[in-house]
Amino acid sequence: MRRVLSQFVRLLLLAVLLGGCGGRALAPVGVRGEPDLDRPSYHSVERGESLYSIAWKYGLDYQQLASWNGIGSPYTIYVNQRLRLRPAAPSARADSRPAPAPASRPAPAPERDIRVRSSPAPRAPTTAPDRYSYPDRVSTWRWPVQGRILRPFDPNSPGKKGITISGEKGEKIRAAAAGRIVYSGSGLVGYGRLIIVKHSEDYLSAYGHNDKLLVSEGDVVKAGQVLALMGSSGTSRTQLHFEIRRKGKPVDPLQYLPRRH
Repeated sequence: MRRVLSQFVRLLLLAVLLGGCGGRALAPVGVRGEPDLDRPSYHSVERGESLYSIAWKYGLDYQQLASWNGIGSPYTIYVNQRLRLRPAAPSARADSRPAPAPASRPAPAPERDIRVRSSPAPRAPTTAPDRYSYPDRVSTWRWPVQGRILRPFDPNSPGKKGITISGEKGEKIRAAAAGRIVYSGSGLVGYGRLIIVKHSEDYLSAYGHNDKLLVSEGDVVKAGQVLALMGSSGTSRTQLHFEIRRKGKPVDPLQYLPRRH
């Protein structure tokens, strides 16, 4: 009798569990808040890169990237430097027992070294000194060009996130706000000839697919100053790819740019 009753209770519990799930499999636990699994653990700095362009490439906040690697302002990095792209894992707990002291031996007499040691030449930094005083916030934004929007901002699309604006080859592209050029080059795949401007400690803007770059890394620019000429580098048609990022995360530029009438 007890065996029959026990089997009945188990069957009843199983039926309740299946009914609570509605016959559907339970959803797997998400990984929200975990680091991007597609991002490598390290990046080796190449010539022409800056801390800002590397952070932009991997969708990171430049300040976070600097913190992970112990790099302070002006965020100078060097060719072949190995940068950590994830926070360091907590170190294993140290063994509290003291290590045994090595047996003492008489130190050997130092050998005379008559070779001339030459110090290696210092590696050239890939970031210009930052002496620009950034505002706490960006008060106003302006359109970099006045063409029509070919592709709006889509937070769910893979790859680069921003808006695409039409225009004519050679059309002037202007800074959306005052700031300092922190990248000017063609090292980011998919952007063509690219300019990144730092406007404050939180905001950066990017201008891609240019035909000609008119500013260099380290230049200080005013709002509306010409940065480049529109082109089709890295794409099949003349256009401007424009992005705004806040603390490393893409935001919809239309939420910042003035409304057109």
